[in-house]
Amino acid sequence: MISGLPARGQVPFEYTWDTGSVFSSDQAWEEEIERLVAALPQARAFQDRLGESAVVLADWFELAERIQRMMEKIRLYASMRHHVDTADQQAAAQYDRARSLQAQVGSALAFAEPQLLQVGANTLRRWVQQEPRLAHMGHYVDRLERRKDHVRSAEVEGLLGQVMDVFNTATAIHGVLSDADLSFSPARGADGTAVEIGQGSINKLLISPDRALRRSAWENYADGYLAFKNTLANCIATGVKRDVFLARSRGYGSCLEAALSPQSIPVAVFENLIAAFKKHLPTWHRYWRLRRRALGDDALHVYDARAPLSKKTSPVSFAQAVGWICEGMSPLGTEYVDVMRKGVMEQRWVDIYPNKGKRMGAFSTGVQGAHPFIMMSYSDNLLGLSTLAHELGHSMHSYYTWKTQPQAYASYSLFVAEVASNFNQALVRAHLLKTQGDAGFQLEVLEEAMANFHRYFFIMPTLARFELEIHRRVEGGMALTADDLISLMADLFGEGYGAEVKVDRERVGITWAQFATHLYSNFYVYQYATGISGAHALAQRVLDKRSEAVQSYLGFLKAGGSQYPLDALCAAGVDLASPAPVERAFEALVGYVDRLERLLSAV
Repeated sequence: MISGLPARGQVPFEYTWDTGSVFSSDQAWEEEIERLVAALPQARAFQDRLGESAVVLADWFELAERIQRMMEKIRLYASMRHHVDTADQQAAAQYDRARSLQAQVGSALAFAEPQLLQVGANTLRRWVQQEPRLAHMGHYVDRLERRKDHVRSAEVEGLLGQVMDVFNTATAIHGVLSDADLSFSPARGADGTAVEIGQGSINKLLISPDRALRRSAWENYADGYLAFKNTLANCIATGVKRDVFLARSRGYGSCLEAALSPQSIPVAVFENLIAAFKKHLPTWHRYWRLRRRALGDDALHVYDARAPLSKKTSPVSFAQAVGWICEGMSPLGTEYVDVMRKGVMEQRWVDIYPNKGKRMGAFSTGVQGAHPFIMMSYSDNLLGLSTLAHELGHSMHSYYTWKTQPQAYASYSLFVAEVASNFNQALVRAHLLKTQGDAGFQLEVLEEAMANFHRYFFIMPTLARFELEIHRRVEGGMALTADDLISLMADLFGEGYGAEVKVDRERVGITWAQFATHLYSNFYVYQYATGISGAHALAQRVLDKRSEAVQSYLGFLKAGGSQYPLDALCAAGVDLASPAPVERAFEALVGYVDRLERLLSAV
């Protein structure tokens, strides 16, 4: 008998997120689409008029922002329905329709920025001073001027907007294949019990104390992807070619420059991170050696990287996790905690548990005018708590941004997003280490810390190195084949694991295929590592009760997209343009390893 996942319809209502707060029904969603389509001709009527006056420009921004808000809610509703059950054909059709509509909207609004650049930054700044409805648009003008050499004509921008749906097809194929169509042989425990493998259950299987279960889960999960390695390689190659095309069409020197320049992030920030990661690989090698000895195995395998070192695992219910997270975040004040608790426990922000067809991983989503929402597959342990804390960091970042900023700055960059999420984990972890005195529980908390660093300070920098190399290959006219991608990935992980870990090259090498979203977002993954660096620096300021640390951090959450990322972080108290925060994060990692070693000896 195979223990399996429930169908979506079997998940209790109270454990699902509240799609009804976005649209009350599919019919209401359809009616909003009709209103949106009807508004597009009004937008096109502004073409060639944006230079007439400040009043006309203010009218344009009000209309464009209304259209964008409508589009965001339409896409949000469709994505929420699709991601929790990727095999639901009606939900898949809605999501596809929303993505196509988004491309249509992008094309309809694309004439604006080329025309605004023709008007000129000086005139726009004068109008910002003259027209009260434009008073908040100064930073927008600065950002636009920064990109002036990379914005094409209105005709070309419109064409690029139209083809974005097509450009994103490879991403969609990879996601649907991974979440809906891919099947895995069941994992088997030491007693022969078969356990179903799904995107919502794989992480829980990989932390099982049953080594046979871990091994078969890891191997069968990788084998599921290897069976489609050529299809998946074609998808990722197409995604990289899209990045190269867009970078060149806008006149950037590389995909990396195209990803960083619009946010005023120097390429040196990326380069400093990779250099620091390679410099500190001996710390990871030391950790693998410690882990092998603690587990008592002759050899450590990749499927042992998250095996529990504790003799027992403390169960952590979802309600207990919420309670501990609220306690850990209490230094930020009662408003922060009350909003977060009410959102989770009363307003159904979170889609909590795994089910068949549910998308892999966890994420926070939402739009201004609606709640933040979290999709996850909660496991009743500290790792589940950690994931929830992480995603609540994103959600509270969104909450404060949406509450404070106008539509123009309601979105913030990925660079700052991963600071807010890791900040929550750091504060909650510090709270648990301070208040839970049991040595066994403290060991579990340290294991959670190492699991978090493993994902964000080991996996993600390795993927960033992989991403840089495959983009360089395509930029140089080279092809990407499945075997080449697997070999490159295996080499990079082999360097990271060192002599302490046995590396199954084929199965480790297919890791890139298991990140169906991250590697399609041009140079996204490195920001997890810079994010955890910034987060630990800011969390330490709060824990040290530094003057204004809490208020400056809340100010950072409220800033949204109203500042460049590095400027917003500097105002909060950390300079990520410098390599120092990354170095200090590695010092924190060393501290966790030291503490883990002492505790293992004592236990």
